[in-house]
Amino acid sequence: MNELQKVELLEVESTEEFERYSFQITDMNSLNWVFRKLAALSAKEKDVKQLADTERERINDWENRELISICSDKNYFESLVSAYHAKQLEENPKAKTLSTPFGKSKSRASKPQPNPVDKDKLLQHVKATGMTEFIKEEVKWGDLKKVLHIHEADGQPVVIDESGTIVEGVEVEPSSLSFKVEV
Repeated sequence: MNELQKVELLEVESTEEFERYSFQITDMNSLNWVFRKLAALSAKEKDVKQLADTERERINDWENRELISICSDKNYFESLVSAYHAKQLEENPKAKTLSTPFGKSKSRASKPQPNPVDKDKLLQHVKATGMTEFIKEEVKWGDLKKVLHIHEADGQPVVIDESGTIVEGVEVEPSSLSFKVEV
């Protein structure tokens, strides 16, 4: 905003309210006067928006820096809770939930289960063994998974079908234990 626009704004600010509402454009001079005021107000608006954008950027940067620190601290404390809960589960396998007035730690165990890694090989296996009831446009994984079993062959877990054939394109996902912290 230049100096002339600042003078125009001072004139707008010093104009009494009743003068504002009674003013009318009657000729080219009064039209020009209004355009000067509008130009000054537009320049002021631009300055305000520019300043606000700059401050928003600074605030967003500050927020991101603060949240990174907070997230790091939360991850640290949640890892402490998970480690403690794992020890409690070793001592008492029924301690699936630990609860205090300020939060809970819940454990959830999953069993080993078949996991398709190569859908093309899996589809070939299902076709070759005549298990076509599990074929849609691709393998009906949810249904097929129910009839698959995990066994050991050569010291490694493998997935076999109902006929005892090793299923290609599927590997064993190991069992896992996860923790969920609620506050």
